Amino acid sequence: MSLEQLKLSKPLVSAMTAAGYLSPKEIQARTMSRILGGQDIIAVGPEGSGKTTTYVLGVLMRLKYGFEEAPRALILVPTKERVLEVIEQFNLLNRNNTIRIVGIHADGGMEAQINELTDGVDIVVAVPARARAVYLKLGLNTNKIQMFIVDDAAEMVKLGMQLPINELANSIQKCQHLIFTDVLHDRLSLMIEPFMKLPTLIEVEDLGEGQTETYTQLLYHVPNFRTKLNLLNLLLKDAEVFDKVVVFVNTRLTAQTLSKDLFDGKADDIFVFKPLFFDEAGFDDIEDFKAVDEARVLIVANEGLTNMNLEGIPFIFHFELPVQKETYLNRVIKQGDEDVVAITFTTDLELPQVRKIEQAIGQKIEMAELPEDLLVEQVTKAALQKSKLAKEQAEEEAYQDAAFHKRKESNAKTTNYGIGQKAIMNKKKKHG
Repeated sequence: MSLEQLKLSKPLVSAMTAAGYLSPKEIQARTMSRILGGQDIIAVGPEGSGKTTTYVLGVLMRLKYGFEEAPRALILVPTKERVLEVIEQFNLLNRNNTIRIVGIHADGGMEAQINELTDGVDIVVAVPARARAVYLKLGLNTNKIQMFIVDDAAEMVKLGMQLPINELANSIQKCQHLIFTDVLHDRLSLMIEPFMKLPTLIEVEDLGEGQTETYTQLLYHVPNFRTKLNLLNLLLKDAEVFDKVVVFVNTRLTAQTLSKDLFDGKADDIFVFKPLFFDEAGFDDIEDFKAVDEARVLIVANEGLTNMNLEGIPFIFHFELPVQKETYLNRVIKQGDEDVVAITFTTDLELPQVRKIEQAIGQKIEMAELPEDLLVEQVTKAALQKSKLAKEQAEEEAYQDAAFHKRKESNAKTTNYGIGQKAIMNKKKKHG
């Protein structure tokens, strides 16, 4: 497909060609006609799939001319760095000097930003909290917004930006809504549901050309930390299968907590790697753990951890995904002829990291069914209220604005599934 087939203007085609974009990416080919037609869209694709360029082109095509008093496009991104990156992309492709673009983020002075907006602007690129604060001070006019765009939407949810996003969306009478995200999950759907009307969902994989050979990988998708704990308890009950296991978490404090929560702290075969306190059961060397037959489970914190020799360990659990995907990849990329099963637990908020891993290895990780007898914990109303109150107080202290309105949030992921992994586990066992 050629750039001309996207139905872009000649100046935009020329700008794309000059910038080195010789043909459209899949996400652009599948979404551009819908964007130009004014449809609401949820576009899902991994990092590098062309999401930012897609909406930049769409905005420039739909606006066409500048010098309006109030903005016609509001683009929300999670950080100041993303504000600057998006503006840079507009500057790269925009050859219409009449279109004015303003960036709003917390590092700039609010009064100066309000003055810049009131001088006249066509496109606003902003972080949600600052955009909301400027709006409440009557500095951001949303009456003429034609396009409301949320980029890196899953990251927004992870950072707890749902409330300002919804307030800004609700301030606009009628417009086109475009959501761009690495992954779509329940919490993100809950955020956009109030203002998205019959959106078109477009998903692209873009996993890359080659596949990396890895050990067997299984992915369990659960709603929260407590359900992760219940699942790990349930799986590790089968000591015959899981006879030598390393469980990775992100911090030493989590490792300590997990060791006390597993089997109510009563198991004598669970140990911590380099424990925080001298009286806790643990090992300072993984080779010692391997050598002790009675030691079945070793909980290891990624925090401050250098490379660890996992040779001879048949089961690797990632209770939490490490911050750097390379840490995970070093453990699952196949090194020899050993049979290893790498089992990962993920919540909605960790799914973007899973997608980055899948993109790096060029393949999807197999999703495992949840055991039928797994207790799926629900987020309690008290915990939700406590979390919301903390967010509201932080916003109020930062901007001294009006209090937020509370809205019910529920986690509907309550379905239990049958487990069909026992055969795989037995097949992988090579221990006597």
